[in-house]
Amino acid sequence: MIGKGKSIAHTKASIAYGWNQEKDAEVVFRQHLAGDTTEQITDEFKLIQEQNVRCQKNTLSFILSPIQEEGKQLSKAQLGELTQKFIKEMNLKNRQAIAFVHRDKAHTHVHLYVNRIGFDGKAYNDSFIGKRSQLAAENVAKEMGLTTVKEVQLEKNINLQPIRQEIKNRHQSVMDNQRPKNLEDYIKAMKAENVKVIPSINKASKLQGFRYEYQGHNLKASEVNRSMSGGGIMGQLAQNNKGIGQPIQMKNTTQLLGKTIELSTNLAASIAKSMLKKVIKRSIDKGIGF
Repeated sequence: MIGKGKSIAHTKASIAYGWNQEKDAEVVFRQHLAGDTTEQITDEFKLIQEQNVRCQKNTLSFILSPIQEEGKQLSKAQLGELTQKFIKEMNLKNRQAIAFVHRDKAHTHVHLYVNRIGFDGKAYNDSFIGKRSQLAAENVAKEMGLTTVKEVQLEKNINLQPIRQEIKNRHQSVMDNQRPKNLEDYIKAMKAENVKVIPSINKASKLQGFRYEYQGHNLKASEVNRSMSGGGIMGQLAQNNKGIGQPIQMKNTTQLLGKTIELSTNLAASIAKSMLKKVIKRSIDKGIGF
C-alpha cells in the first residue's frame, strides 16, 4: 500500500472531488462530523479553522492506495478500518476527518481529508508529512497483511534485473567496440542495439540525465546501473575523445540533435566527479602518488 500526504488550502473543492459520484465515491470513514453534504462538512471544518486564521493550508489531504489486486478485494468496512488505523498512526484521532473510496478506475484508492486545526485551535505539524504518510501506510499494510511498498519495489527490482543487465551489456559493448566520441554517436549506436536513449531535459531546457527504453521498459540510467548515471556516461564519452573533457567541464554544454544543449548544474558536477575518479585511477594504476 502507498500513502501520500500534504497540506492544502482548498478544502471545499477537495472534499467535493472526494465525494464525486461519477467516481463511484462512498464514505468509508468519518469522525467528529455530522454533515451529509460537501457544504456542510466544509462549514464544520471552517468553524474549527476560524480559531487559527494564521494557518492558510489548514486541511490535510491523504491518498491511500492498496496494490491493484488487493484493492479490488477490500470491502467498504475494510477500507474504513484501513483508514482508521492510518489516522491512529498519524496521531490524528482527535480531529475532524472524512474519507471516500474511489473505485472508478482499476486502482481502488481512498481520499482522506483531515482538519489540520484541532479543537484547541492548534495546527498539526506537517513537517515531512509526505514521508510520514509513507511510513504510516507501511505500518498499516503490515498490520493488515497487505503488500507494502518495499515488497512491491523488491518484486519490481527482481523482475527488471534481466532487463537492466541486458541494457548494461549493450551499453558496454557499444563503449568497448565502437567507442563513440560524443553523445549523438552514442545514441545512434545504442539505437542500432535496439536500445533507445532518451535525454532528460528539465524545465530550464538543460540536459540533466538519460533514460533507457528497451522491450517496453523505461528506466532512468541510474536505475540500470550506478555506473551509467549521466555523469558516468558523459565521462566515458570524454575519455573516448581526447580533449573533449576540458570543454565539457568549462562550457557545460554538449551537442544534441544538431543543437548546443546546456548541462544542468548537477550533471556538470557529476561529470567533473566522474572525470576526477578516472584521473585518480589512472594515476594509481601507473604508481603515481599524490
